[in-house]
Amino acid sequence: MKKYLLFSKVVPRWIIMLLDFVIVTWSFASSYLIVNRFEFANILRGYFFIYTGVYCIITAIVMYLMRIHTGLIRYSNTRDVLRIFGSVFISSLAYLIVITLWIRPNLHINAATIDLVLLVNFSLSSTLLILLRSAVKSAFNYLNNYSSSKKTSVLIYGSDTSAVLVKQALEASAKTNFVIVGFVDADNSKINKEIQQVRVYDINKLAKLKQKRSIDKMIIMNHHLDEQSKKTALEACLALGIQVLTVPPSDQWIYGKLNMQQIKDLKIEDLLQRKTIQIDTTRISQDLQGKRVLVTGAAGSIGSEIVQQVLQYNPAMVILCDQAESPLHEIRLEVEEKYAQIPIKIFIGDIRNYHRMHKLFADYRPEVVYHAAAYKHVPMMEENPSEAIRANVLGTKNIADLSLAFGANKFVMVSTDKAVNPTNIMGATKRIAEIYIQSLKNSPENKHTCFITTRFGNVLGSNGSVIPRFRAQIQKGGPITVTHPEITRYFMTIPEAVHLVLEAGTMGSGGEIFIFDMGEPVRIVDLALKMIKLAGLQPDRDIKIVYSGLRPGEKLYEELLNDGESTMATHHEKIKISQVITYAYKQVADDIKELISLNEKDNETAVVHKMKAIVPEFISKNSKFENLDGKRLESIKIDTKKLRVLQD
Repeated sequence: MKKYLLFSKVVPRWIIMLLDFVIVTWSFASSYLIVNRFEFANILRGYFFIYTGVYCIITAIVMYLMRIHTGLIRYSNTRDVLRIFGSVFISSLAYLIVITLWIRPNLHINAATIDLVLLVNFSLSSTLLILLRSAVKSAFNYLNNYSSSKKTSVLIYGSDTSAVLVKQALEASAKTNFVIVGFVDADNSKINKEIQQVRVYDINKLAKLKQKRSIDKMIIMNHHLDEQSKKTALEACLALGIQVLTVPPSDQWIYGKLNMQQIKDLKIEDLLQRKTIQIDTTRISQDLQGKRVLVTGAAGSIGSEIVQQVLQYNPAMVILCDQAESPLHEIRLEVEEKYAQIPIKIFIGDIRNYHRMHKLFADYRPEVVYHAAAYKHVPMMEENPSEAIRANVLGTKNIADLSLAFGANKFVMVSTDKAVNPTNIMGATKRIAEIYIQSLKNSPENKHTCFITTRFGNVLGSNGSVIPRFRAQIQKGGPITVTHPEITRYFMTIPEAVHLVLEAGTMGSGGEIFIFDMGEPVRIVDLALKMIKLAGLQPDRDIKIVYSGLRPGEKLYEELLNDGESTMATHHEKIKISQVITYAYKQVADDIKELISLNEKDNETAVVHKMKAIVPEFISKNSKFENLDGKRLESIKIDTKKLRVLQD
């Protein structure tokens, strides 16, 4: 029975109407008796049943019209109380009009008596109707809190209006086993106070509270917290094994109410988030407003975000180029809904196909080109070097050459930190692409096209990256596979990276490689440990971490500068210019032409040997191509020394 009451969607409306009718009938009758001092002889002579019947009919009509019986009682609030007061007041007013115009003249009723009855009845019936709803709501909360299912002790971070609304939503829901233990706050003026009979605790005493009250979870309003407060709370929760949940802003609640499905586990992306980057929107707008913009790799993680951000600057047209039909279709639907006034063109094509790309440039003549299309998976490209060269070298060359031929104003290439001192095929192909893009500044055919390269590390949540893989492994119950206990990577969010790509695009005069400030490197095993804890689980006990060994071509750590490179500051603190070696265009063009020609002959050894000639710092690791490195032993010593410095 308890379970039925708890999980029934609503109490039937006819029951609410019946109970309300019983209350108003009893209230009016009782008020009449009280005013007449329970003198039953006078009551019967005073047409008691006529007065009561007329009042009940009028009140039933008014309450039905005002629909006080239609709300879910467990969600009753101040608005419902005001509606009750309003319905009782209007019923009394209507009754008084009927009595005055019709009944009183015919039955010679004492006006003062009726007025007093209505006054007493207003107080009595309003109170009882409110108490009915309060009793049902309390009974529901009691059944919810003391049902047979295991309860989860929860804290809510904050003590403002949003935090109180979250508390009320949780208490009103039948689909949660949460018990609100208290609020936590860093504001000393609120600590040890009570809000709706729930205490506010000191966030700095979370460890003691966890021990005393067995706290399981903490709910935070991510959008309300400053970076320092969020970091303090999250680190404390992770250290104590408290799972962190988030809720969206109240303006995103469904029909003004928090749906339990909107309460989510905190994502590792939230934990790694950095301070919001400030960008020069005026300069970006001058670059993009009214221009025809091409984005290659538009269906990918970076490319799709470039599309979203470029559209904010009101370009004349945006061309989305990719060979992935379905993802491109999804992106098109999304952006066309938001930016209906801007022409958005879809071009299905492969950047390796020069003739297809020539048609793209001939048809649309883009003025600004963002080149994000590339193969990026290190182990896969190590096994397929010919395809890595076709996509990352030949494909880049096609788009760059066509940008030059059709007079584009600007070409911005998205590169990677794996191009720095590359140890794998993928990184080496990206470095060769960087060298070619740099050299185009000195091409005799280049009249005014500005060629720029942007270089940064891993982005959070990109397709195939470590975070989605770890998340999937946790959902399956583990284990999480990490290649090496000391492996580190740089991370930034996709929007952050694209902000900097657009900003860097406004700075260059041609030939620059812009390097982004990636913050501090993150140990991948630490990332895995935090993700396990954020899921409310314990490392080793619930989810194991296993080490699989470095994959072909994989580094222990990434770098942002090649040997011998240095940086120069720009006006943006997060962007620096790499002062790199300058390459002669003709020599680079000849080398790449030879590389592409060798690649068509399917001789992997000759191809990789040529790559190492173009990029002397390319020394293979954990790869079948290691035997091509004449100074392999020396390179191992150098890398070991670097690792020792990193560990120290």
